[in-house]
Amino acid sequence: MSEEPYAVLALLGVLGTGLVAGTFCAFSTFVMRGLAQLPPVQGVAAMNAINRAALKPPFMIVFLGSAGLCAVTAVVTFVLWPDDGAVELLLGSALYLVGAFGVTVVANVPRNDALMRLDPGTPEAAAYWPSYLRRWTAWNHVRTVASAAAALSYALALA
Repeated sequence: MSEEPYAVLALLGVLGTGLVAGTFCAFSTFVMRGLAQLPPVQGVAAMNAINRAALKPPFMIVFLGSAGLCAVTAVVTFVLWPDDGAVELLLGSALYLVGAFGVTVVANVPRNDALMRLDPGTPEAAAYWPSYLRRWTAWNHVRTVASAAAALSYALALA
Protein backbone atom coordinates (compact mmCIF):
# COMPACT_ATOMS: atom_id res chain seq x y z
CA MET A 1 0.00 0.00 0.00
CA SER A 2 1.68 3.16 -1.17
CA GLU A 3 -0.91 5.81 -0.28
CA GLU A 4 0.36 7.25 3.00
CA PRO A 5 -2.93 8.14 4.75
CA TYR A 6 -4.21 4.59 4.22
CA ALA A 7 -0.94 3.11 5.41
CA VAL A 8 -1.16 5.18 8.60
CA LEU A 9 -4.78 4.11 9.15
CA ALA A 10 -3.85 0.46 8.55
CA LEU A 11 -0.85 0.65 10.87
CA LEU A 12 -2.90 2.26 13.64
CA GLY A 13 -5.58 -0.35 12.99
CA VAL A 14 -3.08 -3.17 13.45
CA LEU A 15 -1.85 -1.61 16.68
CA GLY A 16 -5.24 -0.83 18.23
CA THR A 17 -7.10 -3.99 17.27
CA GLY A 18 -4.04 -6.08 18.11
CA LEU A 19 -3.81 -4.61 21.60
CA VAL A 20 -7.50 -5.28 22.19
CA ALA A 21 -7.13 -8.81 20.81
CA GLY A 22 -4.33 -9.45 23.28
CA THR A 23 -6.39 -8.17 26.18
CA PHE A 24 -9.35 -10.32 25.22
CA CYS A 25 -7.07 -13.31 24.64
CA ALA A 26 -5.66 -12.98 28.15
CA PHE A 27 -9.16 -13.15 29.56
CA SER A 28 -10.10 -16.15 27.44
CA THR A 29 -6.95 -18.12 28.15
CA PHE A 30 -6.25 -17.56 31.84
CA VAL A 31 -8.06 -14.72 33.64
CA MET A 32 -11.53 -16.25 33.48
CA ARG A 33 -10.15 -19.72 34.22
CA GLY A 34 -8.42 -18.33 37.29
CA LEU A 35 -11.56 -16.57 38.46
CA ALA A 36 -13.56 -19.79 37.94
CA GLN A 37 -11.31 -21.53 40.46
CA LEU A 38 -12.26 -19.08 43.19
CA PRO A 39 -15.29 -19.49 45.43
CA PRO A 40 -18.22 -17.58 43.84
CA VAL A 41 -18.12 -14.77 46.42
CA GLN A 42 -14.48 -14.07 45.57
CA GLY A 43 -14.91 -14.59 41.83
CA VAL A 44 -17.87 -12.22 41.62
CA ALA A 45 -16.09 -9.58 43.70
CA ALA A 46 -12.92 -9.88 41.61
CA MET A 47 -14.78 -9.71 38.29
CA ASN A 48 -16.74 -6.68 39.44
CA ALA A 49 -13.47 -5.00 40.41
CA ILE A 50 -12.00 -5.85 37.00
CA ASN A 51 -15.07 -4.49 35.24
CA ARG A 52 -14.83 -1.22 37.18
CA ALA A 53 -11.13 -0.93 36.31
CA ALA A 54 -11.87 -1.61 32.62
CA LEU A 55 -13.96 1.55 32.49
CA LYS A 56 -10.91 3.71 33.25
CA PRO A 57 -8.97 5.57 30.52
CA PRO A 58 -6.07 3.15 29.96
CA PHE A 59 -8.33 0.46 28.48
CA MET A 60 -11.17 2.64 27.22
CA ILE A 61 -8.85 4.81 25.13
CA VAL A 62 -7.55 1.75 23.32
CA PHE A 63 -10.93 -0.01 23.05
CA LEU A 64 -13.07 2.99 22.05
CA GLY A 65 -10.23 4.64 20.15
CA SER A 66 -9.89 1.53 18.01
CA ALA A 67 -13.63 1.56 17.34
CA GLY A 68 -13.46 5.20 16.28
CA LEU A 69 -10.44 4.53 14.12
CA CYS A 70 -12.18 1.57 12.49
CA ALA A 71 -15.27 3.67 11.77
CA VAL A 72 -13.20 6.47 10.24
CA THR A 73 -11.15 3.99 8.24
CA ALA A 74 -14.29 2.32 6.88
CA VAL A 75 -15.89 5.62 5.84
CA VAL A 76 -12.74 7.03 4.25
CA THR A 77 -11.99 3.76 2.48
CA PHE A 78 -15.53 3.34 1.21
CA VAL A 79 -15.79 6.93 -0.04
CA LEU A 80 -12.32 7.28 -1.58
CA TRP A 81 -11.57 3.59 -2.37
CA PRO A 82 -7.78 3.39 -2.57
CA ASP A 83 -6.07 1.44 -5.35
CA ASP A 84 -4.75 -1.19 -2.93
CA GLY A 85 -6.01 -2.57 0.35
CA ALA A 86 -9.60 -1.34 0.25
CA VAL A 87 -11.15 -4.75 0.85
CA GLU A 88 -8.75 -5.51 3.69
CA LEU A 89 -9.36 -2.13 5.33
CA LEU A 90 -13.13 -2.53 5.13
CA LEU A 91 -12.97 -6.12 6.37
CA GLY A 92 -10.74 -5.18 9.31
CA SER A 93 -13.08 -2.35 10.23
CA ALA A 94 -16.18 -4.54 10.03
CA LEU A 95 -14.59 -7.35 12.03
CA TYR A 96 -13.68 -5.05 14.88
CA LEU A 97 -16.82 -2.93 14.87
CA VAL A 98 -19.18 -5.92 14.78
CA GLY A 99 -17.17 -8.75 16.32
CA ALA A 100 -15.38 -6.86 19.08
CA PHE A 101 -17.20 -3.60 19.80
CA GLY A 102 -20.69 -4.83 18.87
CA VAL A 103 -20.37 -8.09 20.79
CA THR A 104 -19.10 -6.18 23.81
CA VAL A 105 -22.14 -3.91 23.76
CA VAL A 106 -24.78 -6.59 23.22
CA ALA A 107 -23.30 -9.62 24.99
CA ASN A 108 -20.56 -8.85 27.52
CA VAL A 109 -21.61 -5.49 29.00
CA PRO A 110 -25.18 -6.62 29.84
CA ARG A 111 -23.72 -9.60 31.71
CA ASN A 112 -21.25 -7.31 33.49
CA ASP A 113 -24.09 -4.99 34.48
CA ALA A 114 -26.16 -7.89 35.81
CA LEU A 115 -23.19 -9.18 37.82
CA MET A 116 -22.47 -5.70 39.18
CA ARG A 117 -26.02 -5.47 40.57
CA LEU A 118 -25.46 -8.59 42.69
CA ASP A 119 -23.94 -8.57 46.14
CA PRO A 120 -21.06 -11.09 45.84
CA GLY A 121 -22.05 -12.89 49.07
CA THR A 122 -25.66 -13.63 48.13
CA PRO A 123 -27.12 -16.92 46.91
CA GLU A 124 -28.26 -15.10 43.75
CA ALA A 125 -24.67 -14.16 42.91
CA ALA A 126 -23.47 -17.72 43.58
CA ALA A 127 -26.22 -19.09 41.33
CA TYR A 128 -25.51 -16.60 38.51
CA TRP A 129 -21.70 -16.94 38.61
CA PRO A 130 -21.30 -20.28 36.72
CA SER A 131 -23.63 -19.13 33.94
CA TYR A 132 -21.91 -15.76 33.77
CA LEU A 133 -18.49 -17.39 33.47
CA ARG A 134 -19.57 -19.75 30.70
CA ARG A 135 -21.51 -17.26 28.58
CA TRP A 136 -19.26 -14.24 29.12
CA THR A 137 -16.20 -16.29 28.20
CA ALA A 138 -17.86 -17.77 25.10
CA TRP A 139 -18.65 -14.28 23.82
CA ASN A 140 -15.16 -13.16 24.78
CA HIS A 141 -13.75 -15.87 22.50
CA VAL A 142 -15.72 -14.25 19.66
CA ARG A 143 -14.28 -10.85 20.55
CA THR A 144 -10.77 -12.28 20.68
CA VAL A 145 -10.99 -13.92 17.25
CA ALA A 146 -12.69 -10.88 15.68
CA SER A 147 -10.09 -8.45 17.05
CA ALA A 148 -7.19 -10.66 15.96
CA ALA A 149 -8.73 -11.14 12.52
CA ALA A 150 -9.19 -7.36 12.25
CA ALA A 151 -5.51 -6.83 13.08
CA LEU A 152 -4.54 -9.42 10.48
CA SER A 153 -6.77 -7.80 7.88
CA TYR A 154 -5.24 -4.40 8.52
CA ALA A 155 -1.76 -5.95 8.29
CA LEU A 156 -2.69 -7.49 4.95
CA ALA A 157 -3.76 -4.05 3.74
CA LEU A 158 -0.17 -2.93 4.28
CA ALA A 159 1.24 -5.77 2.16
